[in-house]
Amino acid sequence: MTDVDLTHQTASAPGGNAEPYSVSELAFALKRTLESAYGFVRLRGELSKVTRHASGHIYLTIKDDKAAIDGVIWKGRSLQCRPEQGLEVIVTGKVTTYPASSKYQLVIDSMEPAGVGALLAQLERLKAKLAAEGLFDPARKRPLPAMPATIGVITSPTGAVIRDILHRIRERWPCRVVVWPVVVQGEAAAAQVAGAIAGFNALSAGGSIPRPDVLIVARGGGSVEDLWPFNDEGLARAAAASAIPLISAVGHETDTTLIDFVSDRRAPTPTAAAEMATPVLAELRAGLADSQRRLARVGGRMLEDRRNRLAAAARGLPRPADILALASQRFDIVAGRLSAAIERNTQVHAQALTGTAARFTLSLLERPRRLKSERLAELSRRFALAARRVPERATQNARLPMLGHRLSTALARRLATARDRLIQLDKLRLSLDPNRPLALGFALVRRPDGSIVREGSALKPGEAVNLKFADVERAAVIGGTSTAPPPRGKSATNPPGPGQGDLF
Repeated sequence: MTDVDLTHQTASAPGGNAEPYSVSELAFALKRTLESAYGFVRLRGELSKVTRHASGHIYLTIKDDKAAIDGVIWKGRSLQCRPEQGLEVIVTGKVTTYPASSKYQLVIDSMEPAGVGALLAQLERLKAKLAAEGLFDPARKRPLPAMPATIGVITSPTGAVIRDILHRIRERWPCRVVVWPVVVQGEAAAAQVAGAIAGFNALSAGGSIPRPDVLIVARGGGSVEDLWPFNDEGLARAAAASAIPLISAVGHETDTTLIDFVSDRRAPTPTAAAEMATPVLAELRAGLADSQRRLARVGGRMLEDRRNRLAAAARGLPRPADILALASQRFDIVAGRLSAAIERNTQVHAQALTGTAARFTLSLLERPRRLKSERLAELSRRFALAARRVPERATQNARLPMLGHRLSTALARRLATARDRLIQLDKLRLSLDPNRPLALGFALVRRPDGSIVREGSALKPGEAVNLKFADVERAAVIGGTSTAPPPRGKSATNPPGPGQGDLF
């Protein structure tokens, strides 16, 4: 192909119009111009979007804080360091274009490390801080529910990620999916994702919006700058504080962000996250059917084993017919002897009855009859004797008035004795009456609480008492001092000592 002059030329065609270039002519002309103007350059920057193709070529981006240039390392190049995302390097290569897509790129011939990039260094410091707080500890990561009823997805509602997740969940497990729409790129992405995590955790179990059993934070692949919101410290802490198990599915398999370290599970892709969150219904049904078949087989083998053991045990036992044979034989023998024994027993009892009947004669009945006749004659004799004594008893009846007089005298004497005893008991009653001494001039001394004063020494001077006479009760106060009673043997008429006080 010939070179094309890029300067403005006058057209030879009629009308004075410039001759048009073909697309390929212009693209390759620009390629040659760029290569001839720069040739080999030495470039310093941070690696991003490092992709290793199956052919062995490596495609990447070299960037700083203001611009980015695509680069390619052809298969077989020997490099001083392995290209890693976030690594700051110095590369040498040729600037060229890729005519198929009108992009310029750097074909890298050599690469040497220049230090860790600023973003990677910042990320490493934040990772060390959170790791020291224990947010990366595997012990705090919770297991995922085996059969979730509701799955919460935090992602962009317009991207291909949500469609892939919904399609995969629909194929595997029939459950409810609640999508919380957020932006997944830019300055507002981290705050929106953290708010979505907190919002899902704030849902109540019985509310109108069901509380998810597991959360998925998903985003497609991209550059370090595109995925940088998922390295935010606030988002990482919100994910670590989530009470609902969380799966992070940010970027592709080679992409790693801070949320991957604090989440309960990390999925290499959003589709893989859907697979982690859900079981396969068909596999569960197949497993259940297999378990049922195994249970049936095990139950059949167990029954067969029990049947064999029973049969083996039965062989060691005698047959019921053999056990009953001896008893049946004994029964037949005894039954045969029974009729002969009954006949012999009847004969024995008949002989005994005959012997007993021979002893019963008429003379045995004659003796009792004779005894009773003699007794009847004796009674008749006594009756006649009693009849002759009736006049004698009439004479005895004349003595009845005398007996009545004696009975009256005895009764009167007994009544007099009872009356004397009653009089004595009444005298005793009067002597025991507590009010009888009051009628004789005595007084009953009581304290205000009603207790009876039986001894004068128990009273203290100035103590109030109640004096009960036969007709009235008076209050009094004890005064003076008490004196001892006169000694035994002295006259009771001696005058009282000087210490004697007046009772009233």
